[in-house]
Amino acid sequence: MFHEKLSGKIEEASMTLTQLRYLMAIARTKSLNQAAKQLYVSQPSLTSAMKELEKELGITLFYRSGRGVTLTGDGTEFLLYAKQLYGQYEELLKRYGKGGSRRKKFGVSTQHYSFAVKAFVDMAKQFDMSRYEFAIRETRTPEVISDVSTMKSEIGVLYLCDFNRKFMEKLLKSAGLEFHPLINCQAYVYLWKGHPLAGESSICFEQLKDYPCLAFEQGDDSAFYLAEEILSTNEYAQVIRANDRATMLNLMVGLNGYTLCSGIICEELNGSDFLAVPFEPDEQNQNSIMEIGYVVRKHSLLSPIGGLYVEELKRCLGLL
Repeated sequence: MFHEKLSGKIEEASMTLTQLRYLMAIARTKSLNQAAKQLYVSQPSLTSAMKELEKELGITLFYRSGRGVTLTGDGTEFLLYAKQLYGQYEELLKRYGKGGSRRKKFGVSTQHYSFAVKAFVDMAKQFDMSRYEFAIRETRTPEVISDVSTMKSEIGVLYLCDFNRKFMEKLLKSAGLEFHPLINCQAYVYLWKGHPLAGESSICFEQLKDYPCLAFEQGDDSAFYLAEEILSTNEYAQVIRANDRATMLNLMVGLNGYTLCSGIICEELNGSDFLAVPFEPDEQNQNSIMEIGYVVRKHSLLSPIGGLYVEELKRCLGLL
């Protein structure tokens, strides 16, 4: 409903990119004074610009108090659209502005999946990379969504499951993205070949209690829903968080750590010292389906490079 109301108001409004830039600075600093300093404008000018924007839109963007400013509910949602719009403007400047690069760009943002990187490698090999600007970003779940929403990346790779689906679908919808499923996987225990449990045909939760569970850091209050690992709500006796795949693999070897994953591994990138053992569920720790797929901007058509990347993704997942 907010989006429909806002669309009508925007058509009537004469907002400027400068106002959007001011808005993002205020939201980032939570202070009119600090934002004014960063923007090199006077605070009265900044305040006037925001009041004019609120008047044009017919909504209140900020709560103002002696301790600073905070976004209202309408302000939070408007900021999301403002970031998308300003991101597109910056992309236009990069590509077509004075001194901008005309080289074709393509980017992928992904949760920490070696198969997503392998697909990117196989895609990039098919091009003269001196004529393109390619980017692959293994990052946290919120950044995957933000990167695609702001067109920093064309495609994002992540997963949904019964536990996070409602939260993630709402998040994707608010970011203007749509999810395209690729493959369903059950949970596997990922560990190194020297681990005491490496020889098991399956591993249950009770067997894992003496070893640290490894998880990728999300840095958010909603980390359970944003987690890259299945069964993220379980109570683990030992947990270590990392923010890159190389560190995760080192912790597996150094501390006999493990992680719960899709079981889709890429020896070409991770090496042959690691393996995935099926997770054996019990009454308290049921297995859950990981639906791995990719996200793109809603109603958008994949570029030829994007289409080729998705094709390589499917090939890495054994779907072609």
